[in-house]
Amino acid sequence: MPFDPDVSYAKATLRSAPENLPQELRNIIEYRKSGLSLNHIVGCPLDCAYCVRHLFDNYEMKRPHLIMSDEQAVDQLVRHPAFRAHNTPLQIFNRATDPFLPRVKDHLHRTLELLDELGLTNHVLVITRWHVLEDDVARLERLQNLKVTILVTWSGISDPRIEPIDSSIAKKSLMTLADFASRTRRILYWRPIVLGLNDTDELIAEAHSMSQFADATVFTGLFHREQIRDYLRSVNVPDLYEMVPRRKIFPREVEDRILKAFGNTPIFRKTSCGVAYAHGVHDYNGHLGIERICDICPADQVKICTAAHTPPTQVQLLTFAKEVGLEVEGIEVFPGHIVVENSTEQQRYFVQHATGFQVHDRAHPHLPGRHGRAEEGWT
Repeated sequence: MPFDPDVSYAKATLRSAPENLPQELRNIIEYRKSGLSLNHIVGCPLDCAYCVRHLFDNYEMKRPHLIMSDEQAVDQLVRHPAFRAHNTPLQIFNRATDPFLPRVKDHLHRTLELLDELGLTNHVLVITRWHVLEDDVARLERLQNLKVTILVTWSGISDPRIEPIDSSIAKKSLMTLADFASRTRRILYWRPIVLGLNDTDELIAEAHSMSQFADATVFTGLFHREQIRDYLRSVNVPDLYEMVPRRKIFPREVEDRILKAFGNTPIFRKTSCGVAYAHGVHDYNGHLGIERICDICPADQVKICTAAHTPPTQVQLLTFAKEVGLEVEGIEVFPGHIVVENSTEQQRYFVQHATGFQVHDRAHPHLPGRHGRAEEGWT
């Protein structure tokens, strides 16, 4: 019988995180491309083999643990130097647990309510592959200010060594959101799509069918790292790809087949693009400025993004750069994007969200037509 966290943990309370928790996980706030990420719970039993917790040496922590209270976490978030009320996109529990696990979702709802009570209108992204129930949707719908998007992760992968959780759970969650959500937006988060694993015509057709229950579909490839490949090898999974690059792997031929199958159905290459479309607002990551990323977007959405795509002034840009310690001498503004030097992701994402323009490091340029993906499958 498949492992069921709802049975195993339904009556359990969250334990406090152990003293030897890696410092990287104890730092509960991290800037990621889709937003300032809040993660005051760590531990997950879902055992997705490609989980980023391999990178934190935390994959074996199956029971969720609480690092601090929701009130303390929210206080740290709104006091964080990078946080801007009504502007900074946020993510909750997207790094080290699933937000809709038993007991974890109590903290998810409380965290959202605390932020909402502050009158904040920021985007909040919540990513899950677990059960979203009618009661959960009812509680989400009572929020009045935040722009909440539930991204329901689905891959169609049936190999239990890679993904032991039945993909039908995500499908049911998406349908529940479609039935009962109005203010809360829903995304079919189709990932990771891996060449030769879950890219069959049948699975593509299933994803297209599921997209009717979503406000938008976002599709993407595999985030591959040495630690993830080592784990896959340890459970006797042949290497999915040769490379372990810094960017996600998503071969051109897979994308071409998916786009052909979806036709005019809204589908997006980037998470923030799908979120923006679902809410009828511009893309806060400014992808419009990168050649051919937006060529699949609906025309009305492109108009919304174009109207908001205004270059920052030199004074604004230098102010933001100095605020996060970027070297101002190497900054250049090109039509649609900004180039900096010797930067970290955290620095770039802050400037990106503050300006609405893509920010790239000169050492890692985005090549035309590859959409910010790894070179495997594109050369």
